[in-house]
This record gives sequence, structure tokens and C-alpha cells, in this order.
Amino acid sequence: MNVSVLLDTSFLISLVDENRTNHAIAAQYYRFTMEQRIPMYFSAIAAAEFAIKQPITDLPLRNFRELHFNIPHGVKAALLMNALGKRDDGDNRVAVLNDIKLIAQAVHEKIPFIITEDASSLFKYCERLRNLEVLDVRAIKLIDGFNPSVFREDDQQGELNLSDPEFGSW
Repeated sequence: MNVSVLLDTSFLISLVDENRTNHAIAAQYYRFTMEQRIPMYFSAIAAAEFAIKQPITDLPLRNFRELHFNIPHGVKAALLMNALGKRDDGDNRVAVLNDIKLIAQAVHEKIPFIITEDASSLFKYCERLRNLEVLDVRAIKLIDGFNPSVFREDDQQGELNLSDPEFGSW
């Protein structure tokens, strides 16, 4: 099973800010991915967004795999934007473009999951693209609470057998 996750900026902010509504859930997902040795990817795009408000050194960087944004990611992002047609009225153009770039990185790098607190943009556009059947990447929303079964790639969100050798020891 190829389980890995791309970390959205909103997840990272919730992870390090104890005052955020979904901090505890972000911390649970972080601990789970560490314990299960699920690779966590930290995009240069998320680094740029995060660094606007605080230094990226506030993050547990040694536990993340760096993911640079490159030309194939840019081409994939353009294809995804074209598949969408346009963004919804009222959605911030820059935020949507960054979200699409993150989704494109996940698609190109074959990262099956993106974890986010952003239900109004990243999650929405990822789901829209999934419904258009142009990608298989799934966004995990913190607002839905902690549920380790979301890491199943087969879309069966039932019980996850944590004693399964694919998930290590829980």
C-alpha cells in the first residue's frame, strides 16, 4: 500500500497553534502518521504560505519530506485548472491557485492524501476534481475529526485493522 500524505498550510498552522479549533485533531493525525511511518510531504508552496505569519522552523521539519514545486507540477496544475473551468465566485484567486498547485503536486508525485483544515477551498476543489474523475487524490478534513481509516486507498472508510502489518504497530 502506497500511503503518504501532503500537508496543507492550514493543517500545519493547526498543528503548531494550540489555540486553533482543530489543534488536537491535527496533533492526532501527526502522531498517527509518525507512529505508522506514513511519509509526510512538506511542499515549498505550503512553506511560502506558512512563513507569511511565522517561521517554518516552528514546524517539526526533520519529520517531513521536502517537496519542491517544479515544471511538471506547474503543467499538472494548469491541466487541473483547465479541468475545473473556473473558481467559484468569492473564492480568493491566489488561495485557489496555491491549492490547485498542492493538489497537482500530490497527483504528480502519487501522494494519495492531502490533510487540510480548509474545507472551503482545497477540500472543495479536490473533491470537484475527483468527481470529474481527473484525479484520485483525497483530501482529509480536520473538521471531520480524527479517523485513521481515511488512509485507506480503496475508498472503503470502514474499520481499519491497525494490527495489519501495512500499518505497523499502533
